[in-house]
Amino acid sequence: MVMFHALRHTHASALIASKQDVAQVSRRLGHGSPAVTLRIYAHLFNTLDSAAAIAIESVLRKPGD
Repeated sequence: MVMFHALRHTHASALIASKQDVAQVSRRLGHGSPAVTLRIYAHLFNTLDSAAAIAIESVLRKPGD
């Protein structure tokens, strides 16, 4: 038997994995604020940190480095 909570968590996980903005995920889940979403699902957003670091490094890197 599949529980509603498991489906909800799967839905949230899929949205986060597809790199949706935390505010958008929060609205879809009906949370009162993105802070609620981050408190519950922060561990899933953390996996995106390396991509963010690479993106900012490419912007800040001097040409020819």
